[in-house]
Amino acid sequence: MIEADLVVVGGGIVGLAVGYQFSKRFADRKIVVLEKEKRLAHHQTGHNSGVLHSGIYYKPDSLKAINCREGKIAMEQFCAVHDIDFDICGKVIVATKEDEISAMERIYQRGLDNGIKCSIISKEQLAELEPHAAGVKAIHVPGAGIVNYRQVCEKLGELIQESGGEILTESRVESIDHGSGKSIVHSQSGEVECKLVVNCAGLHSDRITSIGGRKPSAKIIPFRGEYFELKPSRQHLCRNLIYPVPDPKFPFLGVHFTRMVEGGVECGPNAVLAFAREGYKKMDINFRDLCESLTYPGFIRMACKHWRMGMGEMWRSFSKAAFVKALQKLMPDIRKEDLVAAPAGIRAQAVMPDGGLVDDFLIDETEHMVNVNNAPSPAATASLNIGKLVVDRLANRF
Repeated sequence: MIEADLVVVGGGIVGLAVGYQFSKRFADRKIVVLEKEKRLAHHQTGHNSGVLHSGIYYKPDSLKAINCREGKIAMEQFCAVHDIDFDICGKVIVATKEDEISAMERIYQRGLDNGIKCSIISKEQLAELEPHAAGVKAIHVPGAGIVNYRQVCEKLGELIQESGGEILTESRVESIDHGSGKSIVHSQSGEVECKLVVNCAGLHSDRITSIGGRKPSAKIIPFRGEYFELKPSRQHLCRNLIYPVPDPKFPFLGVHFTRMVEGGVECGPNAVLAFAREGYKKMDINFRDLCESLTYPGFIRMACKHWRMGMGEMWRSFSKAAFVKALQKLMPDIRKEDLVAAPAGIRAQAVMPDGGLVDDFLIDETEHMVNVNNAPSPAATASLNIGKLVVDRLANRF
């Protein structure tokens, strides 16, 4: 049996950030990170689009707003110190028609309230920044950027191990027993005895919460985000980041164009129900996952409320022409032949029993565990600050 002070379940960017911040603050304490896959950052982090978000969208004083703003600064500094690829390239949020301007102006005001440097620009100014984008007005956010989050995770893992921590891959957590002042985490690679467990299991965070003895307040419903890439000959159509004005009723930002720091331009994503929590392909089905989603009262209520939008997302999933039509609202020059399929990602969306989509970070504490039960975008951008927040909360236990 391995003995440790802290066990972190999940080797994505949030779990690794928690481990890194803990090892910095408590250099004499032992940490073990348990990851069920063969490599770190295999799921949400490894399929991330690589955007360094500014924090313009989020409700002022929310955990998202605070952690995104401060986490972005920390991420830029981390990347600069450790020679990780990143680029503060800027983005535009485009109103493609007049009736989107009021929503765009509300986002702009949120940006100001959150202390984000941003400005409303004219159609002519938009054309200078993104000549192929179609819009009547836009918000320019010069501080947005792009980064390679896999490189970030590799470096975080190295730093945890250099400080004396252990990272165990192929270590799926099977059960957790709590005793007086200690817990025993049973994994595929053996048992770890520790003082405290931090659950950063992402797509499986609600299940780890349950086996840790706590009923989760929300269930994870997996949504697959599907992407295309621009062919090299057409990548000049997008200089940096081009986003639509999002629908405020949903936590998804709509199909957009993203230049990648390692090269290339992604287009997407849509958002469709995945038939498995790790269902990156349309026909990937896990019957346990699917049954849990379809029988969960919160999902049923959400689906009844938003079925029209859901059908539109499904149609774009099976029709490339429909996907292209959505992209053409932002960039009329795009043609079907300009796009090639790119790997999809899965978003772990926490849904409440009443059908509400949890739109902020959700952190739940018990005597023995800290459960990060919802860490949606901008979790990667904010990860170093989320890690600090979690360590701050558990510090008095050490």
